[in-house]
Amino acid sequence: MVQILLGILGIMAIWYLVVFAKDYKEFKTNNAGVDEGSTAAHGGIALGVNFFDTLGIGGFAPMTALFKQFNLVHDRIIPGTLNTAMTIPVIAEAFIFIKKVEVEPITLISMLVAATLGAIIGAGVVAKLDEKKVQLYMGSALIIVVLIMLAQQFGLIQGGGEAVGLTGIKLVIAVVGNFILGALMTLGIGLYAPCMALVYALGLSPLVAFPVMMGSCAYLMPAASVKFIKAGAYNRKATLMNATIGVVGVIVAAYLVTGLSIAMLTKVVIAVVLYTAIKLLKDSRKVVSVAA
Repeated sequence: MVQILLGILGIMAIWYLVVFAKDYKEFKTNNAGVDEGSTAAHGGIALGVNFFDTLGIGGFAPMTALFKQFNLVHDRIIPGTLNTAMTIPVIAEAFIFIKKVEVEPITLISMLVAATLGAIIGAGVVAKLDEKKVQLYMGSALIIVVLIMLAQQFGLIQGGGEAVGLTGIKLVIAVVGNFILGALMTLGIGLYAPCMALVYALGLSPLVAFPVMMGSCAYLMPAASVKFIKAGAYNRKATLMNATIGVVGVIVAAYLVTGLSIAMLTKVVIAVVLYTAIKLLKDSRKVVSVAA
C-alpha cells in the first residue's frame, strides 16, 4: 500500500514538473530580460527555508517575510509562488519520511486521505469561520499541549509513546483531527505543528508525525500549483531555485531528523509546537488591531 501511495505521488510530481518546465521555457523565450529577483537570494532562501520546513517549522510564513524584505516577488503573486516553489521540496520530504519512518499503513493512509478531504470538502465551511478566533483557539490549544509535553519530559505525568500505528477510537480521533487540520489549511494555518501535537497526544512516536504531515501537504500542493502556473501567477526563478537547491536543504534536514533519538526529537517537536502557538496567538492579535 505504501508503494502505491508513493507511486501516485511520483506521478503527481512528474505531472507538475512537465507543466512547470513547459511554462518556464515559454516564459524565457517570450520574456527575455525580465527581472524576477536575484538568483543568489532565491537560492539562499530556498536552502534555508526548506531546511527548517523539514524540521516542522513550516515554510510559507518565513518565505513570505523574506520575499517582502528583499523585494524579490510582487505581492500579487506571492500566494502562487509559495505553492509552486515548495511543491517539489514537500514531495521530496514526503518520499524520504514515508520510506524511512516506520508507520502502520492503515494509520498513514487514513490520515493522509483525511487531510486531503478536509482541504477539499471542508474549505467551504472553514472559509466562513472567524479567522481571529480560530488562530486564538488553536494557539491556546497548542500552548496546553506544550505544557503537557513538558510535564511528561520532567516526569510529572506519564504520556507520549513510541507506537507506529493506531486502532479503534484513537484511529478515529486521528482521522477526524487530520480532516479538521486539512480544512484549516485553507485559512493559512499550517498543518505541521498541530499534526505533531495530535500524533504525540495519541501516543505515537514523534517521528511518525513527519511522514503524516508532509504526505498530507504533498498530495494537496501539485494540483493547486498547476493552477497558479497556468494562470502565470508565480515567480519562475523562485520556483526553479526551490525545486533544485531547496531539495538539498530538505535532504540535509531529513537525515538530521531521522538520526535523532526519540528523546531529542521530542524536544524538537516541543520547540516547533511552541513557536507555532506563539505565532498563532500573535497573529490573532494582529487581526484584532487591523479590524479595529
